Amino acid sequence: MLKAVGAAAVAALVLAALLLRPAAEIDPDHIELTVGSSHSTGLPWVGVMHTLVVPESNRRLEARGSPYRIRWTEAYGGSLYKYHHTLEAVEIGLADMGWVGTIWELSKMPLQNLTYYTPFSTSDPQMLFRVMNELNEQVPAFADSWTAQNLRFLGVNASDTYHLMTNFPVRTVDDLRGRKILAPGPAAAWLKGTGAVAVDGGLTTYYTQIQTGVADGVLTILSGALPYRIHEVAPHITLVGIGAQVTGAFSMNLDTWDSLPPDVQQVFAELGPAYSEAVAAEVVERYETSLETMRMEGAIVAELPIEEKRRWLDGLPNIAVEWAEATEARGFPAVEALHAYMRTIRDRGAQPLRDWDEAAVLEAPPGVGGAGAQVTPD
Repeated sequence: MLKAVGAAAVAALVLAALLLRPAAEIDPDHIELTVGSSHSTGLPWVGVMHTLVVPESNRRLEARGSPYRIRWTEAYGGSLYKYHHTLEAVEIGLADMGWVGTIWELSKMPLQNLTYYTPFSTSDPQMLFRVMNELNEQVPAFADSWTAQNLRFLGVNASDTYHLMTNFPVRTVDDLRGRKILAPGPAAAWLKGTGAVAVDGGLTTYYTQIQTGVADGVLTILSGALPYRIHEVAPHITLVGIGAQVTGAFSMNLDTWDSLPPDVQQVFAELGPAYSEAVAAEVVERYETSLETMRMEGAIVAELPIEEKRRWLDGLPNIAVEWAEATEARGFPAVEALHAYMRTIRDRGAQPLRDWDEAAVLEAPPGVGGAGAQVTPD
């Protein structure tokens, strides 16, 4: 069943998908493909589809001597669907491929949200994309979470580290008590123990939500905040360093993938990691320029003292174990995924401020298929 977007909304998506499909191939060597996103090309994970994937696909096909070329239709900025529909839009073929925001898919794709339950683990998006691409390609449970949604995984996008942006100053964790903070999807777990109230939203909605008083601030990435001018309504930027995260991935409709010739499939298989690398490089560059630009435009920047970061972290329950326990109960091998992720980032040099996997015991209880788990809370 499609996510609860309403029967009418689902029907509209399906109808639009049928209407947008080409009636016939004019040239058998040209393949008609639509790439889309709910967000604008001002964001790295969308912009790289436009600047790299679209032009590079035909260059690579030509270089390998393929007779095929792609005729692209690009539909960004929500022109086909909004941010809560990114998965369904590609799943049903409204777009042949695009950025799927896994951050909103806690029910369908819980393993893809693992990084959100291990905060303060790494702020390095370049390391993170390599780790998560490896897990998605090599660990069956990760790969299966895409095919179960009629999607072919190509490459994750890793964000810069999350910070606080508010319309009030934050000097201690206590300043968050009673405040309404935008923290979409799994990011809401970071506010446990702070006394703040988590509010759902997305980059496209943050400005209005803060401006109208729906929220007092947001936990967000600076590379995404600047294009949407969030600092105009939330001028207090508190550097917390909750960590880089995987918010989604570049993926393709599985039916579209299966219909492509092998050499075209190979080009997209190569472009997936290239997409991830380009996004990460741009995120690193944009992080510094975004912070400096917002500061020059009046934002007030302060770093949360290390003792307050420790208070925040120590005040959190073991959200990774809570997540693993709940996710295992639904039949997903979350403890195996948690151990694999934490082991891999440590092997690559990360030094998490908390060992989220210490309390997760890999022992399959009766009745749980695959890599089940018995979880001992902190």
